[in-house]
Amino acid sequence: MGDPSLALPGGADPVERTRVLRRAHEAFTRDGRVEPPVRAVIAQSWRRCARARVSPESAPRQARPEAELPAYREQHPLAPVMPLFRDLVGAFAARGAHLLAVCDARGELLWVEGETATLRRAERLGFVPGTRWAESAMGTNAPGTAVAVGEPVQVFGAEHFSRLVHPWTCAAAPVRDPGTGRVLGAVDITGGDGLAHPHSLAFVQAVARAAEAQLALLAPEPPPRDTLAALGRDEAVLVLGGRRIPLGRRHSEILTLLAHHPEGLSGEELAFALYEEESVAAVTLRAEMSRLRALLGAGNLLSRPYRTAVPLEADFTAVTRHLAAGAVSAALTRYPGPLLPASSAPGVVRLRRRIEEQARAAVIARADPGLLADWVCSPWGAEDPAVWRALAEALPPQGRPAALARVRSLDEELGGGRATYPQPARP
Repeated sequence: MGDPSLALPGGADPVERTRVLRRAHEAFTRDGRVEPPVRAVIAQSWRRCARARVSPESAPRQARPEAELPAYREQHPLAPVMPLFRDLVGAFAARGAHLLAVCDARGELLWVEGETATLRRAERLGFVPGTRWAESAMGTNAPGTAVAVGEPVQVFGAEHFSRLVHPWTCAAAPVRDPGTGRVLGAVDITGGDGLAHPHSLAFVQAVARAAEAQLALLAPEPPPRDTLAALGRDEAVLVLGGRRIPLGRRHSEILTLLAHHPEGLSGEELAFALYEEESVAAVTLRAEMSRLRALLGAGNLLSRPYRTAVPLEADFTAVTRHLAAGAVSAALTRYPGPLLPASSAPGVVRLRRRIEEQARAAVIARADPGLLADWVCSPWGAEDPAVWRALAEALPPQGRPAALARVRSLDEELGGGRATYPQPARP
């Protein structure tokens, strides 16, 4: 199901959990303290709400004139999969007196459907099409938080930031464009305590994946893309016009830099990014570019500035795009290792360090034991004390000794790794 911390723990007594969470909610809104049993994903959301000055008394607002909603829904990318949502969620919602809701990437509700009596309760709450339930507007709630973090999430009772929503429980999962990975919106199940089970989140996540699969089938066949694979390998592989072209070390560096700068680089800029020696003659770069032009074929490499005729879709660009969207799991599945690890070209070294630092920081911040374990079990993360330390903090007490032992070992080997790697912030 992905990150288990995003779902409610199974077997919890809803009445007792409600009582404790309400006390924790009051403590946070009074003085900013987070008390158990508030989960990390909820604590992080509450802190974002506080920074955005969302009121715990917030009520939903209309996002657009009611007359404009039908046309907006009809043109929305999720409209083609609404029949699928109704088929998969409709019977489940009807049996449990729940609601099916779908929002866009800004948290605006597009469809809210379900059992009549529950719909009437939702209308009194303001949980209706056309209202905005983004986290920045309504605080912590499943559809708004799911599109904010790009991950499925479940919110129970007083975990909602707005007191108005405390009687409700919801589970939502983002739906992404299968071609670009961009979040299109979220599918949500909202109702009462009957949803207070991790199976609800697993179900709604499966519905979101089914919707993405159908969107992929409905999408027109895209033209072949020119791609560059440069992560986790010393020499990149280019796919150009359907041809697979293995690249040498220097050509790998050049095309990596041009993929990162699709607008192009002047000869001076490219030479500065490629060569450690500042005295390299301009003729050296021109000769290298001439050989690369012959390899790629006429018209594929342009000059003044140097650039590819068509922007390359690089694997490292896809990783940074997922990281920017908060989709850490998706980013790591596309990250087989550092960018051209054997390269010493200054521009590549800077880009490699930036990507690795972004990925590492995102893994630490997510505090997911699975993602942290994947990182420290990789060749590039095996000797990273901060990630080992974050893993130890994320594990249950009985699972910590091995990770803590590795932290102590690395601190000794590195002569006090704490000075080199900052300790991860606690959620």
